[in-house]
Amino acid sequence: MKKQELTNRGDGVAKWAFPPVHPEGRKFGLIAGALCVFFAFMAWETLAWPMAAITAWTLAFFRDPARTTPQDDRFVVAPADGLVTLIQDVLPPPELSGPAGLGNAPMTRVSIFMSVFDVHINRAPIRGTITRIAYIAGKFLNADLDKASEDNERQHFLVERGDGVKIGFTQIAGLVARRIISFKKEGDAVNVGDRVGLIRFGSRVDVYLPAGTAPQIIKGQRCVAGETIIATLGVDQDLLAIAH
Repeated sequence: MKKQELTNRGDGVAKWAFPPVHPEGRKFGLIAGALCVFFAFMAWETLAWPMAAITAWTLAFFRDPARTTPQDDRFVVAPADGLVTLIQDVLPPPELSGPAGLGNAPMTRVSIFMSVFDVHINRAPIRGTITRIAYIAGKFLNADLDKASEDNERQHFLVERGDGVKIGFTQIAGLVARRIISFKKEGDAVNVGDRVGLIRFGSRVDVYLPAGTAPQIIKGQRCVAGETIIATLGVDQDLLAIAH
């Protein structure tokens, strides 16, 4: 049976379904599920029920929902689900700086913190070619801290478009995260919103915006990877929000 497609013109039939689980997480779900069945078979209910909850959480953690990504080259979209916790003007990291990278001048860094309840699949913020990937071993401090960008285990990406526009972003491990996984390699072409990697479990992603481009989000706002527009290239406009 042909799969029905949904459009913004009302085509197709929409119904709720649990998002697919990314292959990286299926083995963890199977292990947790097998332990749950074993404990239940042995009538160890005090272990079976907690393991059932862990199984459900594991499958939810590795969920990989479909996303509808804006297809406009002016937009920089969020590479991660989560809460915007920091917006700062900083120097680009050494691994992404220099003439072939992001340069050496200060630029705006937007930090998105992913809790253990957020989707952890990371996506490309723009269309282009991955010209640089740099993995740095480090500590496992709270990913919500400013110094996590320099001290924690992390992996940098540099994406460059054909017109020379470059966006850098960094996967940063946190207190619980113990592995950063990349789905891409240097030289790969990516479209905006393409899956590029994930972090296990709970972490943060930094995005470095070029000069003359201000974030179109504020601290405390939640982002959806591959959907939320965090900036429009060349638009430098201050935003104001009123807390209620």
